[in-house]
Amino acid sequence: MNNPWNNRRPSARPPRATPVTRPAAPAAAPGGGGRGGDELRLFGLNAVLAAFAARPDALRKLYLLEARIPRLQPVLKWCVANRVGYRVVEDGDLNKLAGTTHHEGVVADVQRAPVLALDAWLQQLPQGPVLALWLDGVGNPHNLGAILRSAAHFGVGALLLPDASSLAISGAAARVAEGGAEAVPLVRLPPSSQALQQLRSAGFGLAATLVSGGDDVFNAALPQRLVYVMGAESEGMDRGLAAQCDLQVSIAGTGAVESLNVASATAVLLAQWARLHRH
Repeated sequence: MNNPWNNRRPSARPPRATPVTRPAAPAAAPGGGGRGGDELRLFGLNAVLAAFAARPDALRKLYLLEARIPRLQPVLKWCVANRVGYRVVEDGDLNKLAGTTHHEGVVADVQRAPVLALDAWLQQLPQGPVLALWLDGVGNPHNLGAILRSAAHFGVGALLLPDASSLAISGAAARVAEGGAEAVPLVRLPPSSQALQQLRSAGFGLAATLVSGGDDVFNAALPQRLVYVMGAESEGMDRGLAAQCDLQVSIAGTGAVESLNVASATAVLLAQWARLHRH
């Protein structure tokens, strides 16, 4: 009986693509790459390579174009050694698998990284400066991906998710993050009052980020251990939560536009903290 998975050992000579009679590729899950439960469908070269580098045992299945075989040789060899299925397919199959044409020639099903509890994350923190982002309502996957990319670039310690938030990494977010989704852990917060107490007990100050009305972030005294609280794309952050923060900061601009996109604002805020506390 033929094995539908193309698990032959990679060699210097790229194998031929799977014949046209191959089994049909599974359809993309709703939501641009989410698989539901404990599994996630990734697409994009850097997203897949970052997941493999950080958590090779999380890889469940791999689909790729023949042209990607040389670049993905280490992954394919690992698949053969560990009996993980991979399949050489055509571009149209990857379009269906990913639900987009922006797959860069590779799609992977992986086990999701665990979301940490706040107390567990706090216990493993090093001494000294630490920066985290509290995402109060951010929901757009492309914004989440861009935030993760900036967070990875500036060495953010975690993305903190409210207890009732349904936000999770999707395939689209991971692709936009360009590997950043594997570099920044997700942390689930307890209810706000408890989260504020735990973070302050660990030496963190909290800065509400406001479109206007806050202190100019470029002149603000940002503490070494800081949590920026980022609001939703359209409504901004919850005013009650903003009032409970230690600082309220804004990014001054020309006024030619109402505000920066939340992902662009995040990059500016992270850069300012890093300028003060990273050497």
